Amino acid sequence: MLRVAVVGMGPIGRLHAQVYRDNPGTELVAVCDLIEERARRSAAELGVAAYTSVERLLAGERRLELASVATSGADNGGDHYAPTMALLRAGVAVLGEKPISNSLDEAREMARCAADLSVPYGIDFNHRFTPSVQRAKQWIDAGRIGELAMVRLRMWIANPNESSPWFHLRSLHPHSFDLLRFYGGELSEVAAFANRGAGRKIWSNVEVIVRFRSGAIGSLAGSYDAGPDWPRDLADITGSKGRVLVENGYDSLSYAPRDGPQVETQHHLGGMRSFPETFTARIGRFIEQVSAGVDHTEIEGSGYDAVAAQTAIEAAITSATEGRFVTVATAEEPPGDLWRGLESRYGG
Repeated sequence: MLRVAVVGMGPIGRLHAQVYRDNPGTELVAVCDLIEERARRSAAELGVAAYTSVERLLAGERRLELASVATSGADNGGDHYAPTMALLRAGVAVLGEKPISNSLDEAREMARCAADLSVPYGIDFNHRFTPSVQRAKQWIDAGRIGELAMVRLRMWIANPNESSPWFHLRSLHPHSFDLLRFYGGELSEVAAFANRGAGRKIWSNVEVIVRFRSGAIGSLAGSYDAGPDWPRDLADITGSKGRVLVENGYDSLSYAPRDGPQVETQHHLGGMRSFPETFTARIGRFIEQVSAGVDHTEIEGSGYDAVAAQTAIEAAITSATEGRFVTVATAEEPPGDLWRGLESRYGG
């Protein structure tokens, strides 16, 4: 049984803690938050130890094996670097919240640190671990759609946050760019357009056109101005043999062959009904992989994946700002240790 702690006890950190508490493969032993009252209140509710710094956490829990970093900061990622680096250097497997960081330099350094120390490092890309998304990926890999031609995504939610001009892209769309890569592989270039919704100060709506290195094309429509009942995400994946439509982010999808009228629809693949359940699926997979001793290069939804997604986001911001197509500075996975290829891959 893995001994686990959660750093950052806001709403998302509490979700992480509840998943670890309920998972038979983990023992939640501590929580950590810079706000002492929040740390103590959370610890009392969960029946674990409370700490107000990662340094105190590591000193007090010497057999710690896994930790979630659910801190926030600028663009919801500005405070991830310091606790993540301290935990990785202590040999603790880390599951970080997205975005990996609002700084690409910090993101690259975190991924390099995990690689150099061979420590498992994952990101909470919970959207890719839902039953519908996993089934869609299985169908793609099995060749049901044939040669990939197009991936179109939509991710719309209501969020009134106005903290920074590009908060919408940097905070929400690590999920979207991770899904684009999950379905279609590495991106080669992007073109983005953005506008401000009525009464908004930030760029709350985006339309991004992408080209994959395979030659396939795609798009992302994203908004923070959606109503509460609008779908969180939708994917339309088209190939030479057929089309897969992921109708919601949980457990409904369909397949339509190109050469016939028969449409196969599947619902309730895993019984997932609410957004918090996506955390159970994603965190549960990370627990499984760490418990099984999976090599750090095989972690699903890894720090590498997060760096690649964030790199594409910054390219999209550059495109929207400068009005041009922008090359995405990623490449095919190099032979050997892909983690050790990060430095050459991203010019670090």
